[in-house]
Amino acid sequence: MGAAEALGRVIDTERYPLAAPGGSGWNAVVSRTRDELAQSGCCVLPDFIRAPLRDALRAECAAIAPDAHYDVETVNAYNIDIRTPLPDDHPGRITVQRGNAFVARDRVPAGFIVHLLYSSGLFQRFVADCFGLPRVHELADPLSGLCLNVVNPGMEHPWHFDTNEFTVSLLTQEAEGGGVFEYCPGIRSAESENFADVRRVLTGRGGDLVRRLPLRPGDLQLFRGRYALHRVSTVTGDTARHTAIFAYSERPGVVGSVARTRQLFGRVLPEHLAAEGRAVRVDRLLD
Repeated sequence: MGAAEALGRVIDTERYPLAAPGGSGWNAVVSRTRDELAQSGCCVLPDFIRAPLRDALRAECAAIAPDAHYDVETVNAYNIDIRTPLPDDHPGRITVQRGNAFVARDRVPAGFIVHLLYSSGLFQRFVADCFGLPRVHELADPLSGLCLNVVNPGMEHPWHFDTNEFTVSLLTQEAEGGGVFEYCPGIRSAESENFADVRRVLTGRGGDLVRRLPLRPGDLQLFRGRYALHRVSTVTGDTARHTAIFAYSERPGVVGSVARTRQLFGRVLPEHLAAEGRAVRVDRLLD
């Protein structure tokens, strides 16, 4: 089976013609996506996964959800040490409990739908085109890159900024209640932290800056989370919220830091120890 055929069995290629890169349909979807990303830093492609496969998508990811590393910890929006000396009114001094969990890449079987997508050259080309990049690379990290985010009932993924400039995610299981993706597009930039507005949101006084995004299983989300404060609200009911995270980089060979990897997955591998200290920053922002 060719790459285009394999992808076409998973994706609704009538609506999203990824099997014909560079064609008129491809270009139309890319153009719309770029426009939305330019306007709000976020774009959702609804019903990206073919309807008959969404039950399989949910079941596959639900089967590995028990493998998630789960740890409740006190954090701030910048994912820096909460003991870091900061001015009294600094938003980094506002702390919350984070109780979300992640299934590492090495626990995601190669035959799973999300694995097929993540490793697909056509899908990677599409992602690169949408973000206006010449190409994207899978992370060299054996634990990150492709992972499953699990938010159990009673938990949330609190306000934070991403380390990566862009992320791609796919909702695989919807919570019964809550679990809403909320974000503040462009609340900061590479040149300005805009601490005042960040503090307004973190203290519940910045509702005018917050957008709420309904997502359904099978929806693909493209997001610029480096400059947008965002969270997943508290999950209610009896069903956890599951999201596959597809992390790519503009350059090859990217491996996560030892501290961040241990925080997310509860373990590190020799690859992380070998890469420590070689990280390249895209800006001088706090996190």
